[in-house]
Amino acid sequence: MKRATVAVLKTTPERVLEDVPRLMEIAGLNSALEKQTTTILKDNISWHYPFLSANTTPWQLEGTILGLKSAGFNDLVAVHNNTVVTDPFKGGQLNKLEPIYRRHSIPEKYNFLPKDITWEEYRPKTRMRVLYQIYPEGIRLPSFFRGRNIIHLPTVKCHIYTTITGAMKNAFGGLLNTRRHYTHSVIHETLVDLLAIQKEIHSGIFTVMDGTFCGNGPGPRTMIPVEKGLILASADSVAIDTVAAKIMGFDPFKIDYIKLAHEDGLGVGRIEEIEVLGEDISDMDFRFSVGDNFASRFGDLLWFGPLKRLQWLFFRTPIVYLFVFGSHFYHDKVWWPLVGRRLMDTIEANTAWGKFFAHYNID
Repeated sequence: MKRATVAVLKTTPERVLEDVPRLMEIAGLNSALEKQTTTILKDNISWHYPFLSANTTPWQLEGTILGLKSAGFNDLVAVHNNTVVTDPFKGGQLNKLEPIYRRHSIPEKYNFLPKDITWEEYRPKTRMRVLYQIYPEGIRLPSFFRGRNIIHLPTVKCHIYTTITGAMKNAFGGLLNTRRHYTHSVIHETLVDLLAIQKEIHSGIFTVMDGTFCGNGPGPRTMIPVEKGLILASADSVAIDTVAAKIMGFDPFKIDYIKLAHEDGLGVGRIEEIEVLGEDISDMDFRFSVGDNFASRFGDLLWFGPLKRLQWLFFRTPIVYLFVFGSHFYHDKVWWPLVGRRLMDTIEANTAWGKFFAHYNID
């Protein structure tokens, strides 16, 4: 396996739209993607509410678009997915992403709308660890993804089930349909299978990761945003997640999906085998921890605990809608108004990046 490179830069609101294209060039954008084909922009809306660290930021998206166009990648399309707890239409508006797509005349497709994207059976050439066990009737993928480049736009944040969530997890919503919750008890193996599939179907894969605000705690939603002013990019999905894990304070090789992907030759998961360009990250340690919230404690019992054997009852019957309602009520009706909104008010009033978000030019 050839040595991986990850670019890491410190930036400011005043220069971020110049720094993101420079970051992409340093990370090898031109050799990672094919210019003759469409490039999919896959943003990350973990929550429809405008909560910094949880979602793709407007400067991350706009800087990426500017970097692609300046490098000659002009055929761009955004593809969004749905989840049972996040509204992509509301999320695109509240997180100030939708106006950026319009400003740059980038068409948008939704993988859950048949008029936009159809799904077809796909038989991977690579051995699958778990997907055929989860979907014995066959693996179905969005037909639009095949033969096209993809740019992932995650953030540096924790995740209650995978420790961190970054480039590899960002493919989860795009490649699997609304039954993807079936995979949660084997989520690490699922992410490895999906990366193997991505390498088969995409003409190129690249990631631009936002660490201007990073999420500490039980993500991908109920976190404490921490201002760090970093941006990262790489053509190696495993390597960029490894670097993100390292600077957050985790041992990357103890995160199962990183270790498994490295062992399968899908990318580089050992930090000592990654060349980091730009900033010196050797002493970076944010000392993040994942922890739990009300929803994750419940999920741990059902996905990994003593009730695991009853998953089929809880998640493959109409009972699942009780859990969907519970998650929606907890996140949107309790945590957001009592904690999240107040955190964002403080961030927008008192931090450089928060003020930048509050007044981001979307005219």
